Amino acid sequence: MGEPPVTAPTTTKSTPSSEKGTTIGSLEVLAVILVLLVLARGSIAGLISGAALQTWSTVFVSVLVQAVPFLVFGVVLSAVIAVFVPRSFWARALPSHPALAVPAAGVAGVILPGCECGSVPIAGSLIRRGVTPAAALAFLLAAPAINPIVLTATVIAFPGEPMMAVARGVASLVVAVAMGWLWLRIGKPEWIKLPHRPDLDDESKARAFWAACRHDIMHAGGFLVLGAAAAATINVVIPASWLQSLAGYPVVSVIALATLAVLLSICSEADAFVAASLSQFSLTSRLVFLVVGPMVDLKLISMQTGVFGRRFAMRFAPTTFVAAVLVGSAFGLALL
Repeated sequence: MGEPPVTAPTTTKSTPSSEKGTTIGSLEVLAVILVLLVLARGSIAGLISGAALQTWSTVFVSVLVQAVPFLVFGVVLSAVIAVFVPRSFWARALPSHPALAVPAAGVAGVILPGCECGSVPIAGSLIRRGVTPAAALAFLLAAPAINPIVLTATVIAFPGEPMMAVARGVASLVVAVAMGWLWLRIGKPEWIKLPHRPDLDDESKARAFWAACRHDIMHAGGFLVLGAAAAATINVVIPASWLQSLAGYPVVSVIALATLAVLLSICSEADAFVAASLSQFSLTSRLVFLVVGPMVDLKLISMQTGVFGRRFAMRFAPTTFVAAVLVGSAFGLALL
């Protein structure tokens, strides 16, 4: 069963930038605030004296430092797709049948050396360019988990368990393709509501590229900050002793590490080392941690809400979580 492509809302023709004059937008305001925060970092550090506040600020900054470079990479690539890649390219690059386009898009995630923060704006741009949403979502889930950098990091983090990287790559691809096919069956176009992007057709290539970057960085970046703040709060609130008490129960430990992956919101290129450090847990539960993390975490849910809409995130994130836990557990029991 196919599905109609989701297109951006129809809007009236925008006024060319040359006629608007110079304006100060939200991106410039954000840049000024960041500069002021850097200049006042000494005074701010004096205010953060408690151990809990220090931990919160450390985790918050760590999540942003890990995520921002890849978010910028994803935004730039998204703008390239929107401005420089013609719609006809995707008709030639992907199979015409949606059911075949889904695994093809999932496998294409191998060539993108980035994390989940970059894949969200790219998937949104693919949908805008006419790619069937099921294929774009398969790419969104697969790219952060099966690219060579992530798999290499997994091999290094688990030197005595070479099958961990194999199980991670295969299980993640299976989940991505399964979610794409599931969207073909039950997904509805109205569940995805892409935010309004200014009409770029009447702009020069340079102006259109910058406008697309501004738009995506504000929608994805703002929600990234909210997700990082939530992850930092969870790190402070949840006692480490809770995890120790759950490690001895196989089923409970799988659910616990899957939930932990959602709460910690670690970049997919660093999560293997965190999983390796959780040596009190079984290899299967740690594999589930690695499968769930790049697909469902607090910052991802926030970013997906900003790029695709709340109705999408409320349905897509819980379903992906269940699929990742089930598939990850099955591959862990079979291969590890």
